[in-house]
Amino acid sequence: MRFSSSRRAWLAAAAVLGLLTAGGEPVLAVQAVFNVKSYGATGNGSSNDTSAINNAITAANSAGGGIVQFPPGTYRSNNSIHMKSNVTIQLDAGSTIMGSDADDYDPPESNQWDDYQDYGHSHFHNAMIWGDRLTNIAFVGSGTIDGGDHLITGNPDSGQADKIISLTRCDGLTVSGITLRRGGHFAMLINGCKNVVSDRLRIDTASDRDGWNIISTTNVKITNADISANDDALAFKSDYALGAKLPNGNVTVEDAKLSAECCNALMFGSETCGDFTGYNFSRITINGSDKSGLGLVSMDGAKISDVHYRDITMTGVRSPIMQKVGTRRRCGNNPGVGSISNITYTNITATGASPSFSPTLWGESGGRISDVTFDNVNIRVPGGNGTMSTNPPSNDPSNYNPNSIGTRPAYGWYIRYANNIKFLNSSVRFSAGDGRPAIIANNAGPLTFENFVAQRGSNSPHDIGIQSSTGICATNVRDTNNNPLRYSTSTPPPCGPSADFSLAAQPPSQSVTAGSSATYTVRPTAVSGSPGDVTLSASGQPAGTSVSFSPNPVAPGTDSTMTVTTASTSPNGTSNITVTGTAAGVVRNVPVELTITGGSDELVLSGLSVADSANAGDWSLQRNLAAGSTQYGDRAFTFTGVPAALAGSQWIRTANDSKSASANPLVTFTVNRAATVFVAVDTRIGKPSWMDSGWTDTATSLVNSEGTARRFQVYQKPVPAGAVTLGPNGSSSSSMYTVVVK
Repeated sequence: MRFSSSRRAWLAAAAVLGLLTAGGEPVLAVQAVFNVKSYGATGNGSSNDTSAINNAITAANSAGGGIVQFPPGTYRSNNSIHMKSNVTIQLDAGSTIMGSDADDYDPPESNQWDDYQDYGHSHFHNAMIWGDRLTNIAFVGSGTIDGGDHLITGNPDSGQADKIISLTRCDGLTVSGITLRRGGHFAMLINGCKNVVSDRLRIDTASDRDGWNIISTTNVKITNADISANDDALAFKSDYALGAKLPNGNVTVEDAKLSAECCNALMFGSETCGDFTGYNFSRITINGSDKSGLGLVSMDGAKISDVHYRDITMTGVRSPIMQKVGTRRRCGNNPGVGSISNITYTNITATGASPSFSPTLWGESGGRISDVTFDNVNIRVPGGNGTMSTNPPSNDPSNYNPNSIGTRPAYGWYIRYANNIKFLNSSVRFSAGDGRPAIIANNAGPLTFENFVAQRGSNSPHDIGIQSSTGICATNVRDTNNNPLRYSTSTPPPCGPSADFSLAAQPPSQSVTAGSSATYTVRPTAVSGSPGDVTLSASGQPAGTSVSFSPNPVAPGTDSTMTVTTASTSPNGTSNITVTGTAAGVVRNVPVELTITGGSDELVLSGLSVADSANAGDWSLQRNLAAGSTQYGDRAFTFTGVPAALAGSQWIRTANDSKSASANPLVTFTVNRAATVFVAVDTRIGKPSWMDSGWTDTATSLVNSEGTARRFQVYQKPVPAGAVTLGPNGSSSSSMYTVVVK
């Protein structure tokens, strides 16, 4: 329907959308709904509905924002759909936007920078749906956008499209619940964007090419993605298509399923112009990859750092883990050689496919790989090779693929030009006998092996080959028959901290009046070796305070005075301050407590504790509750409606998966003064049994952006200063509650 501007029509539509409180109070961020059929779309699968779709999008944008709704039906789009700011595409169940072979999509725009990347990465307008410099856009619901086998996997001719969704320089993108099918070269490509959230996105483009390319993009959270691709499934890149080296980072991907028939499942590159930092991947299943399962390459000068993989299972991957620094340098402004550093792999299981490429870390003499840790990483490769030369294999430095390096002379790990590599509690095995060593390190080191198991080939010359490498240590390393591993050189010494220290602080607690200072004595003490001077820092101090140390750094066995200076406006209450000492790569912490009186009565939440270890990390204290705030730490749902009385309040972002937790109390936190606690409970549950008579119904509700928008009834209770405890959700089939405090 077209949305009337009259008050009466507004109230009726708001009631339908669940955007009124139980008492009739309007909530924030009401969005008008623009049904594409009201603008002439037929949804009959044969008529061209593009004009109607674009008109609905324009109307929503002109109204200041709105939801463009696709009821059940098939909406054939012979032309490009032009996305605009503040528009949500809502695909209802049973709705499909279908591509066309009419060859009447928008032409590719010219790009003076297209020599630096391939055609598909250089042009964005030749797509089913495209937009540039947009803000606050979304694709939600449970419907489908399908290229229909009409999109091009190579370089398109005039009128042809090679992408489903193409977005550049966007800010605020949500993609949740929908399915993208048969995407041509890319089911979705975004470049130069920021603030991206996605939940329950499904991509099936296994008959075409790439799933989702995320290029030069920051602040991304992806949960519950299911991507089946032919080429790369989920790829993070940075090219020069927008005429600049742009930043990449602050990315989280959780609970994903990925597969790539011909190529890479979870990939960095090959386009790597701008630097990458701050990536966390966890709870991911990879089922099939004809190149890399976890691929990470720097080919064009990028510095890639702080990338962390955890709880990942891979089967049928030809190259389970691949890191490479290359010298292609396909980027503007004459880039140098890149680097890869501070990478961790934790709880990784991989089964290789034949023919296989051994897990590889391959740096360059001018761009080394450094500080990589493998903890509980267990890989089984196909094996089956005979004995061969242990000399370095051939390498094409301008090629990023696993086959750019010749057959590795180690069946397990081949490591070249890499520093500070650690293997902890890990193993490598083969399915068929192999005559190569398990590991070869060439121009590498230091290397640490602790609690490491390697299967021994019957004709292998040794188990670990050490070539022009130093700083090797090994503790509790053995083969699968519990025999000591064999080395190509003398047995390395056992591992252990060459230097260590402890940290103490006195007194453990202090009380001060706001505006004055408190002092603590901090002393590091050498435990082993010579750790050298210890650098001190602090975290967790209350707002409006500052912390200093004198001296800093401090020598072990001597004292440093930590001074916490408060202001007259510092909030009353007790805070736990963590004092951190760092020396010789060792980090030690000690807590102290500070209580402030006579200061501000500003509400301070602290001490959040959740009795749900599997999901506690997704809970967090938040400020400024508003429409658009992300509701859960493990989902991309946002609040679309917030009662005016709660807007701007402090609140607790919970984890939706905690809805299954049964501990009582489930959550504990502390308030520094008397406050009112509000708990917004899914209306399908009703008032939880743990709420006593002190909890009252406010007759208001929160509303979220879940596929079918959910309402959360708000209950309140006044509480004194001190600890607050809340019980479990009470239903694993309904959404988790949200906590607000004011």
